[in-house]
Amino acid sequence: MSIVVTGATGQLGRLVIDALLATVPAASVAAVVRDKEKAAGLAERGVELRIADYDRPETLAEAFEAGDRVLLVSGSEVGRRVPQHAAVLGAAKAAGVAQLAYTSILGGPEADFDLAVEHQETERLILASGVPYTFLRNGWYSENYTANLAPVLAHGAVVSNAGEGRIASATRADFAAAAAAVLTGPAEEHLNRAYELSGDTAWSLAEYAAEVAAQSGREVAYSNVPAETHLAILTGAGVPEPFAGILVDVDRAVERGALALRTGDLARLIGRPTTPIAVTIGEALNAS
Repeated sequence: MSIVVTGATGQLGRLVIDALLATVPAASVAAVVRDKEKAAGLAERGVELRIADYDRPETLAEAFEAGDRVLLVSGSEVGRRVPQHAAVLGAAKAAGVAQLAYTSILGGPEADFDLAVEHQETERLILASGVPYTFLRNGWYSENYTANLAPVLAHGAVVSNAGEGRIASATRADFAAAAAAVLTGPAEEHLNRAYELSGDTAWSLAEYAAEVAAQSGREVAYSNVPAETHLAILTGAGVPEPFAGILVDVDRAVERGALALRTGDLARLIGRPTTPIAVTIGEALNAS
């Protein structure tokens, strides 16, 4: 039996591997990756590599073994994720895995924004499969905002159509630590459960802009604009229109409070408070 992480060289997957290796022997961890060369660093740390591709179901046949505890990190290609996830699920079921944890979205079936649809369909497929599951319904990553600090500082503005909505974000490392806890803890505690994972504190984009200004020493204001204006700004900056539409729709959800849910599940799983947005801002500024 191994603890298996799919998408292990991605932004979240690699952090899950790091969290696992802090608590369990490398020989008990396997990484499902598309590119062996990209994963060479994992192999050097003693992690088993299993080469497979979400888009090539035939390659997934050897990705899992009976009794494995698996983390399915959701695909990054919006619009293609349901068949990708279904292929992983089919291989996991055929292998007889003991647990399939899936990185879903905050709110699960109650989430009312476009980005949630593929996650909701994946959850339905997993439930119908009969595979023992754990749903890790991840909220928003703080890095979704701090990765975009360069244009914010260049223009002195955080632009959004989210109004005064609040976001209970946490770092990718926080979410990765939760996934590792679910994969290494007693299975009976986590099987056939859904965790609503979000940060301890919800903040508004006006507060975010003020914190960026305070830490950077630059003038940064929050500019709340109509959705149509925000869409035009994003596409004008080179964001493909379909993805820009998703971002605008997420901001509408933020305004409705869809990403402000706080249950304390994340902090309980990782055994500490979640990382404050101010800390993530500081780290991003120091790295820039």
